[in-house]
Amino acid sequence: MVIIERPSEIKNFIDKPLTPSEWYHVSQEKINNFAEATSDHQWIHVDEERAKKEMPDGKTIAHGYFMLSLLPKLAAQNSQVRNSSRTLNYGSDKVRFINMVKVGSHVRLNKTIISCEEMSNGGYRVVNKCELEIKNESKPAFIAETISLVFP
Repeated sequence: MVIIERPSEIKNFIDKPLTPSEWYHVSQEKINNFAEATSDHQWIHVDEERAKKEMPDGKTIAHGYFMLSLLPKLAAQNSQVRNSSRTLNYGSDKVRFINMVKVGSHVRLNKTIISCEEMSNGGYRVVNKCELEIKNESKPAFIAETISLVFP
């Protein structure tokens, strides 16, 4: 994990890839739990028998928003900003779901800081490029730009 000692030093890491996260296993149980939490029970996610007949490779796929919801967990493994009072999610831009994540896959987050600007309130507006890699796949699950506000 990349350690950034204080928010004012974030700019020193622009365009430098951060440490990839650990691999995360996408199981059917996790997919089902997400479906239950969001009431998104579309068969492509939860009906294993139908998926065997109708889906590529005969497997269910994870919800795109499930994969996106992994950002906080996996991003915490990419880098840490010390001497910060708080970090707030400000939003996401240009979220694109590029590839299906089949049940049983392993994914990990690769993150790069794109920009860091100081705000008038003393905090920093940080834009990150986030790419969720799928093990043994050439295309990522998604690419997104996330925006965080980091305060000393």
